[in-house]
Amino acid sequence: MLLTDDILTKRNHDQIFEEEFLPHADALKTFAYHLTYNETDADDLVQETYLKSYRFIDKYLVGTNAKAWLFKILKNEFINRYRKKVKRPKAVDFEEIIHYHNEEGDNPYSSYVDLRVELYQAMMGDEVTTAINSLAVDFRTVILLCDIEGFTYEEISKIIDIPIGTVRSRLFRARNMLKERLTKYAAEHGYKDKRKK
Repeated sequence: MLLTDDILTKRNHDQIFEEEFLPHADALKTFAYHLTYNETDADDLVQETYLKSYRFIDKYLVGTNAKAWLFKILKNEFINRYRKKVKRPKAVDFEEIIHYHNEEGDNPYSSYVDLRVELYQAMMGDEVTTAINSLAVDFRTVILLCDIEGFTYEEISKIIDIPIGTVRSRLFRARNMLKERLTKYAAEHGYKDKRKK
């Protein structure tokens, strides 16, 4: 049987979770998908992020940046899973192989919808999304956190545990890589480099 203090604490935790954590579910899902490129893995990462955030909710300072705190939990969970995956041999899904062979030459992924395109199609074209997704994970992460999610350099530094100078450097390099990859696309869509006359 819960004591009165325990009931009040649980209600308080539930309120914090609902008001400060849950509104960031879509942003977490987007970030998780860009890390994993797999909808199921992204859902698992978000679910684990919310489980851990609730379990350690007493470590959260109410009124601070809940979004940054959640993104850091998600990023750490992604790294932990990646390390475990690297240490074990590659798994093969037997059902997927059987399905592939039973399709008589049809591509089993033909009905697969690229969520990356859906998530950002209102903001940018396929070429931009493809260019961002082609970046190495370190560069893609800082672009997503800064230019898509709007985190400050300081917040990004805390989320991915690197110095602010490294955040700036990675952003500079990532933006230059994107510029190289998107120059032709920009010209085709009428964008001009303002520095050139």
